[in-house]
Amino acid sequence: MEDILAENFATRRLQLWPSPTMRVVSWNIDRGLRLRQIIDFLECQNADLVILQEVDLNARRTQRLNVAQEIARQLGMNYVFGREFEELTQGSPTSPAYHGQATLSRFPLSHPRLIRFRRQSNFWRPRWFLPRTEPFQERLGGRIALVAQIDGAGRGLTVYNLHLESRGNNDLRHAQLQEVLQDAAKFASKAPTLLAGDLNFDASVAFRAGTFANPYFRSALGLPSPHTTTPRGLFRRRHSKDWAFLSGPVRAYLGRVHDDIHASDHYPISFTITFY
Repeated sequence: MEDILAENFATRRLQLWPSPTMRVVSWNIDRGLRLRQIIDFLECQNADLVILQEVDLNARRTQRLNVAQEIARQLGMNYVFGREFEELTQGSPTSPAYHGQATLSRFPLSHPRLIRFRRQSNFWRPRWFLPRTEPFQERLGGRIALVAQIDGAGRGLTVYNLHLESRGNNDLRHAQLQEVLQDAAKFASKAPTLLAGDLNFDASVAFRAGTFANPYFRSALGLPSPHTTTPRGLFRRRHSKDWAFLSGPVRAYLGRVHDDIHASDHYPISFTITFY
């Protein structure tokens, strides 16, 4: 299995933006367990760019579907999928299951690649004393950023689709984020660049503390306004985990958290960007 899969379902278009704006949705879809509700919401959003985390491929819990392919086909979009983990409890030696990130676009996607973070948690690795059953979520692989270029009208948008580690402490997550920022620094000051995804920490705290000390990136959701992107559960507080940041000659408006959508254990976020 290749680390990156790509397919095209978008109708052929001229290499032009239909307008100087682009609508974006970013969402941790909780593996795609509620796939019909997820697709229904995304269809209503009429987004040009969809950035998804926790996307299953050939997993038992999601009926062996290629979840990214199903969504892209239904929405008429192109997609790239980056393999994050092999899910050892969800497949078999002859039919392995995977979990990762997917970026979908109505426009051509090019130059996809992965940043597999140098620092990783060892929480997920298999252990001989644990049974190979679903509650233990034994995995091979590690957290990634999926990078792709959206092409159109002689200008491009570089998209970093992030899923930082949910285990460990914020020092680990900050180190993973810094890898992305260092990678993007080569062109982020001049070219339109978007970082979005599930950071697994409250980035507004990092901004106020100076941890996210980057002169180029700014919030696409209107910092410092607070927002929460996970619902309250029986043993879980609400958190601000899902974020988006922009750099270059582009700005964002109409940022929103869709906290009325309950198709995942995260709420989707959306915003519109305009190029100048």
